[in-house]
Amino acid sequence: MFTPRRAIFSASLLLAMAAGASSAETPHLGKPIDEAAIAYWDISIKNFIGDSTTIFDFIRRAMPFQAPRSLSDNEVYALTAYILAENKLIGANDVMNAETLPKVKMPNRDNFIIRFPDRI
Repeated sequence: MFTPRRAIFSASLLLAMAAGASSAETPHLGKPIDEAAIAYWDISIKNFIGDSTTIFDFIRRAMPFQAPRSLSDNEVYALTAYILAENKLIGANDVMNAETLPKVKMPNRDNFIIRFPDRI
């Protein structure tokens, strides 16, 4: 039977274990990673997506996670603009809409390989 006294004991035990774990020594495995090594693994939007409209389409269909397709077009354009601006592909104050979005030149556009061109 779970009594209030037992609940307090359990909570105290968990708290003590968490405190002990946070102050424990690390195993000192591995070595620190430098920025150049991190940059190699940086898979940002500008390194993978060949077309800016793909970003808009993904956001429109998949976000937010709890309620996909519930964002308005203006909200999707705003999120797309934010992602593009964070990746320095557009200015922070640039307007993003149906006319300006397709004009964004993605850095990898000319190198993007369509996996199944016969399905287009």
